[in-house]
Amino acid sequence: MPIIIPALIVIFVIVFLSLVPIGLWITARSSGVPVSMGSLVAMRFRRINPSRIIYALIKSHQAGIQITSSDLESHLLSGGDVNQVVDALIAAERANIDLTFQQAAAMNLAGRNVFEAVQVSVNPKVINTPTIAAVAKNGIEVKVIAKVTVRANIERLVGGAGEETIIARVGEGIVTTVGSSHTHAEVLENPDNISQTVLEKGLDSGTAFEILSIDIADVDVGRNVGAELQRDQAEADKNIAQAKAEERRAQAIALEQENRAKVVEAQSKVPLAIAKALESGNLGVLDYYNMKNINADTQMRNKISESDSRDEF
Repeated sequence: MPIIIPALIVIFVIVFLSLVPIGLWITARSSGVPVSMGSLVAMRFRRINPSRIIYALIKSHQAGIQITSSDLESHLLSGGDVNQVVDALIAAERANIDLTFQQAAAMNLAGRNVFEAVQVSVNPKVINTPTIAAVAKNGIEVKVIAKVTVRANIERLVGGAGEETIIARVGEGIVTTVGSSHTHAEVLENPDNISQTVLEKGLDSGTAFEILSIDIADVDVGRNVGAELQRDQAEADKNIAQAKAEERRAQAIALEQENRAKVVEAQSKVPLAIAKALESGNLGVLDYYNMKNINADTQMRNKISESDSRDEF
């Protein structure tokens, strides 16, 4: 018994200190945050780390921002970051930006970095676009790099589009502006026309940002797309013409072979016709031999003329 009683007392003290954060309660009271010991114990039972709530309350109290512990507990249980929300409220208060706890909590739960959004609202952010290639009416490619200065729009931060949409819209505006230019020289001479035209389109509509300015950082001349297209078209036309010529040549060869076949067929019928003529008496034997002599004489003359032609060459 003399050993068990002190052990029980030690266990009781350890359990009491683990459930009742006396040091945290003293810190809160000394900082002017009105929190009771029962509230801290209740946080333990709700599986909430009391230090996260108390330190956030102390920061907000020192900054003059009125937030209740229940609001912070509800936001923490919802998966939010109470420190980020409090830091954002303090930064907005210092910058005279109208931001309530409900707005900041909603932005934080929506996945936005509300503290960074307040910073961007105070200090505008520069977004660098990738190299955007566009083609003028004369077929010359123009490569443009732009710098977009934006400021966060607190009211549209929840549900508003992000930086990717801004870059896509600016790229679309640059392509449209360059494409409407008659020559690439117009773009090189007045690159500010691109930024002015793009700004007039209201590209920040529906986004979480407000576009302050669009500055053209670099303009360069690329390929002669028009000439390449004409070359490709000419190559395609040549291939089509060659295919049609090959088709006509094949048809001519086929027709020639067909005619030769008809001649051979006709020649094969001559002996039969001569035989029938001899048999019917329409052709005499003497006439037949005269015809053979004429054919032989004609072949001999053709051979002699062919040999003379070769001797001349």
